[in-house]
Amino acid sequence: MAESIVPLIILTASLAALHKKENTYDILLQGGAEGLKLLGSILPALVVLLCAVHMLRASGAVELLSALLAPVFRFFGIPPETSMLVLIRPISGSAALAVGADLMREYGPDSLVGRTAAVMLGSTETTFYTISVYFGAAGIKKTRYAIPAALFADLVGFTVASWTVKWLF
Repeated sequence: MAESIVPLIILTASLAALHKKENTYDILLQGGAEGLKLLGSILPALVVLLCAVHMLRASGAVELLSALLAPVFRFFGIPPETSMLVLIRPISGSAALAVGADLMREYGPDSLVGRTAAVMLGSTETTFYTISVYFGAAGIKKTRYAIPAALFADLVGFTVASWTVKWLF
């Protein structure tokens, strides 16, 4: 049943377009052109974010920040070993996955650190990436309270993920 969902959606859309007597191919091309325009508008922000993540990791700034913020993470109940994940997750999802995989490789997937990293990855967002993509697509230049609110939500997600893992395991 699950493997037939996509063909059913395509068939339904095609039948609806035929019923309305619309040229589905032209509509598809228009959608593709709009998608390319959107990609062109958000690509600069994506390039800047990816470069910033690479520079932060290569320079050792993330490790330094992790060491400095370890007491703060302990205060919130977040394992200090996950501090690099907490710092990198709001910026880059792929870098956060790499950090999470490293944590699981080092501590084991069934350890407190491994489980906490897994729950953190599932309960937080790549805030700066998401804001740059959606705000860029909508043409919004000033984020106002969106970034502080989203970062606070991430902090809550990281903290509750840590507490939940400690409570359940």
